[in-house]
Amino acid sequence: MFVIVGDKGRDHVVVLHHILSKASLRPRPSVLWCYKKELGFTTHRKKRMRMLQKKMRAGKAGLDDEKPFDLFVASTQIRYCYYSETHKILGNTYGMCVLQDFEAITPNLLARTIETIEGGGLVVILLSSLTSLRQLYTMAMDVHARYRTEAHSDVVGRFNERFLLSLASCEACCVLDDDLNILPISSHMNTLKAVTPSDKERASSNELALKELLQSLSDSPQLRSLLRLCKTLDQAKVVLKLLNIVGENNLKYTVSLTAARGRGKSAALGLATAGAIGSGFSNLFVTSPSPENLKTYFQFVCRGFDALSFKEHMDYEVVQSTNAEFNKAIVRINVTRSHRQTIQYIHPTDANKLGQAELVIIDEAAAIPLVHVKRLLGPYLVFMASTVNGYEGTGRSLSLKLLHQLRQETACITAIHTGAASSSKESVITATSGRVLNELVLEESIRYGAGDPVESWINQLLCLDIALAPKVSSGCPAPSDCDLYPFSALPKLHSLVIVQAIFP
Repeated sequence: MFVIVGDKGRDHVVVLHHILSKASLRPRPSVLWCYKKELGFTTHRKKRMRMLQKKMRAGKAGLDDEKPFDLFVASTQIRYCYYSETHKILGNTYGMCVLQDFEAITPNLLARTIETIEGGGLVVILLSSLTSLRQLYTMAMDVHARYRTEAHSDVVGRFNERFLLSLASCEACCVLDDDLNILPISSHMNTLKAVTPSDKERASSNELALKELLQSLSDSPQLRSLLRLCKTLDQAKVVLKLLNIVGENNLKYTVSLTAARGRGKSAALGLATAGAIGSGFSNLFVTSPSPENLKTYFQFVCRGFDALSFKEHMDYEVVQSTNAEFNKAIVRINVTRSHRQTIQYIHPTDANKLGQAELVIIDEAAAIPLVHVKRLLGPYLVFMASTVNGYEGTGRSLSLKLLHQLRQETACITAIHTGAASSSKESVITATSGRVLNELVLEESIRYGAGDPVESWINQLLCLDIALAPKVSSGCPAPSDCDLYPFSALPKLHSLVIVQAIFP
């Protein structure tokens, strides 16, 4: 992560992206560029390229005559996004993120944008309006306007202070001036550590276990071909469990898949959906806060089709939205290989359209109001994925209310699978609806490396590790034993322990 202070920071984005491209063995990294209202430059890629090619054909200009930033904009896949529309990028993955107009940034925006960057990617924060980091303490943020009243006209930017102090503790953060000189707050960058052997050994052992799992499925070529697309052993086991549930053809299952960001939930759902189509399911529906959030899901549905030897335009057809607000997102896949099958996106409020559903996939269920999630549950197979940590996981109603309610409804009828191994768990069927709740968890990270420092930094800064928050086990003390302090008087407010104790 780079924080660049100064007016020339935008020009150095080109240099950082070039370094990232050279260091990566993958295709040219995509860029997410977020801003408040005005970018300060034109974004029409095709027009830029046409003008450049026209000049080169006429012999009036060459590549050396163009500014590096103009070439970067014309040749790079950049997703420009207003801060007010960042909810549309949830669930997507980019190689680099650029955040300008710092005065418009809020904690919510930080969480939404930074969590979309893959491991090994770059986050660049431009502080173009500042000449010194000290100005960040007194910087007037846009969000402060809502807190100003006639009685309280002065607003203290406490989050700015916490943000600045946290940069010093982030091992992967480098604060630079606009000449790319390292500022004293990032003096820790002088000592970089290599990956420890223990991390490499742990990764190799998981890869070996994944290969053994694939070899054990040699008698099921279609199942094996789908699991080959899994990146971790954890993800392969979840996809295998989902496909086994699909193979049972029992529409009474409700499967809850929970994990932190970047663990491969959407990819697992996409592969399971491809397997369901291969098993003969006809009417499949998928929902999410926005169809743009399902980019990864549909991408892995298509990869699953390729693994099953489906041919696009012959066996299936991808339908994109014509709504300009959805940025050509996929909203439907029609499959016609053996019989008519469909995968249809619906809005979370359109539960009345699920009359003929056989499988319903709810992606990012924690970002959907609980009342809509409950209405989406019905007499069909339900796969429900939710983020427990991170921005999307801040909606606790799913885990605290819905899943708790489904567990509580398992009072009367209990079915135990006979002949199963001693380590197998019993399946509990609800007395009211006769449905089986199956809970799955993904822990192994795919998007990030193990213990990614930027992921740890954003979780600590914004208190997103809800599972790690300190729990009070002894109850509350008597009021007479308590002391009342003004909020501003708390010592070291940036301390993680104090903040998590106040906002558990």
